[in-house]
Amino acid sequence: MNKSTKFGIAAAIVAMVAVPMAPAAASAAPSSAGAAHGVGHGAGYGAGQGNGHGHGHGRGPHATPTKSGPTSIAYVEVNNDELANVGRYTLANGANAFDVAIIFAANIDYQDGKAVLSSNENVQRTLDQAATQIRPLQAKGIKVSLSVLGNHQGAGIANFPTQAAAADFAAQVSATVSKYGLDGVDLDDEYSDYGVNGTPQPNQQSIGWLISALRADMPGKLISFYDIGPASTALSSSSSSIGSKLDYAWNPYYGTYTAPSIPGLDKSKLSAAAVDIQNTPQATAVSLAQRTKADGYGVFMTYNLPGGDQSAYVSSFTNVLYGQAASYR
Repeated sequence: MNKSTKFGIAAAIVAMVAVPMAPAAASAAPSSAGAAHGVGHGAGYGAGQGNGHGHGHGRGPHATPTKSGPTSIAYVEVNNDELANVGRYTLANGANAFDVAIIFAANIDYQDGKAVLSSNENVQRTLDQAATQIRPLQAKGIKVSLSVLGNHQGAGIANFPTQAAAADFAAQVSATVSKYGLDGVDLDDEYSDYGVNGTPQPNQQSIGWLISALRADMPGKLISFYDIGPASTALSSSSSSIGSKLDYAWNPYYGTYTAPSIPGLDKSKLSAAAVDIQNTPQATAVSLAQRTKADGYGVFMTYNLPGGDQSAYVSSFTNVLYGQAASYR
């Protein structure tokens, strides 16, 4: 879950006399019938391939355009596309079409007997080019998170052997979030190949230890969960005190509609819908948006936003979710 340019300035001026609407909510969830990140994408990451607004002249500050509806998520495969592109989509009133952009994806390596956060050259380039890839999005009010997933080396979010091991990895993540000025982290339990290199199998406590350590290290930052793998199974039966430390969770199976079941997370923080912008039929995306709105889920998750103008596709669901078409600027 591309290029960044300023959008919504003209619309903001038009809207300066309007009363802002309430901020967006959230929606997305998992279903075994669809395809998750792994299909043609995540497996390559382990090999190092894939993985304010102006002031009026004497009239006071301009109103920032807002929208009412689910929080919209956009994963970007930065091996292929630019994160900054997320910021080029605006609604008719100048509000952002997307609320959270996720850099897909950093990896969990296994080095010297422990989990180590790593980034391939494309992820690292995105982080290093924060001035053009990340800051322009944040200036528009779009949050930027870093997705973290396995790298076929046996280490992952579901098999930390001790609470201290989970805390050590959480410290690495929080240091990266701080260093690059990110807004949070997205946890994804794919491609770990548990047991490889003599690593332990998943356990019930690991994901809870990690989430708790991340929340302690990053108060006020986003922690989201791509609801898949052994970590998903563990969370589904965990204490609500763990789930309540998450901000969002979503369905990982594209083209399907199933909400995660995590104690402590209500539907305002879930996406039952999962849309792969390059592969989910547009009619399916519309249907998923309609169900999201009708069922009151607070998040709508999309993946694989490509470069170039995809405003016709994006508008197909923004018209449903927010009553406004999206434009590409």
